[in-house]
Amino acid sequence: MDYRNIIHLDLDAFYCAVEEQLNPELRGKPFAVGGQPNQRGVVASCSYAARAYGVRSAMPMARAKQLCPTLITISWTKGEYGKRSKEVMKILKRFTPLIEQISIDEAFLDIDAIHQDFLQIIKSIQDTINQETGLPCSLGGASNKLVAKIATDVGKSAIKTNTYPNAIQIVPFGKEAEFLAPLPARMLWGIGPKTNETLEQLGLYTIGAIASWPEKDLVNRFGQTGYEIASHARGIDNSPVTNQRMIKSISQENTFNEDIEDEKKLISELKKQCERVANNLEQEGIKGTTIKIKMRWPHFETLTRQITLPEATSDLEIIFSTATKLFKENWKQGIPLRLLGVGISGFRHPVQQLGLWDDNSQQIDKNLQSAIDELQKKFGNEIIHRGGKGYIPE
Repeated sequence: MDYRNIIHLDLDAFYCAVEEQLNPELRGKPFAVGGQPNQRGVVASCSYAARAYGVRSAMPMARAKQLCPTLITISWTKGEYGKRSKEVMKILKRFTPLIEQISIDEAFLDIDAIHQDFLQIIKSIQDTINQETGLPCSLGGASNKLVAKIATDVGKSAIKTNTYPNAIQIVPFGKEAEFLAPLPARMLWGIGPKTNETLEQLGLYTIGAIASWPEKDLVNRFGQTGYEIASHARGIDNSPVTNQRMIKSISQENTFNEDIEDEKKLISELKKQCERVANNLEQEGIKGTTIKIKMRWPHFETLTRQITLPEATSDLEIIFSTATKLFKENWKQGIPLRLLGVGISGFRHPVQQLGLWDDNSQQIDKNLQSAIDELQKKFGNEIIHRGGKGYIPE
């Protein structure tokens, strides 16, 4: 495995941190940024005080209010998030030109060309962002992007606090597989709910268990993805840090204020979404082959269906006709919908994701906590720490 110095940076509860800067009175209080409860809004981000009540991102705001009756709901502050994100990215460019921004609040850095202590560079990046922007951030360092990203997630989860973790975790070269072994299987890239269910049926609940499983069997079960899963489970990832935006999908969706059962209204909404998708394709200068729709019923059951076309397209009429076909094949007359969406993927030159449907968040639960405990027993309590305190030993 190639040795590189890769950093993953995550701005802690970014939207909340920005809102606290705009309104300092929010500090220490349970609040959430997103849509309003009476409009079927969803939590985009929530403060750590709110998380103590069980509030989580992507949760319906109405449910969040049930868990935390005193929850303060904040609507999006347009323009502020992008402005502060750009400030952070400018700071990162002082350290290396090799930056891959994967979302408004996340980025990978390749600092292999910088001949300085890896740990001190990470600490310097965190200190500079903290001091110049006032934004908290957590960082993971490793020999590749996969392990660096997971290191950030583990580091943040290990910090028991009602405020921003500002965590730092480094995985030394050669310790990748050992670090990953006790962690939940679903933390690996490429393992979604269905794949994870299959792995659990095989008794593979941890990354280490996957690494010990015959690669041939994984390939037989999952095809090309099986190779990737086996490789990732051993801590191997040779994907480069690239400055190009890597769009995986472009999509639009709408959660209705009231359930809609009228077919004409639903088709009209679908056409508007297809128009926005086609416009985005035009702006990006790309074409896609796979068109999909997403439907959610009032009881929250969600269905996605897709068709892969023989040729890539950005044509509105093709996208709309294909989406309409999928809709009519899967929607039952008179059954109301809570949400409707359309998207396109399968780009010949995939570039950062603009889609709404790819779940890149890692859901950390008690299995991860058990893994963290095991890591701390093996490497010591200082393996994971808040920025500014002790560091992981080499």
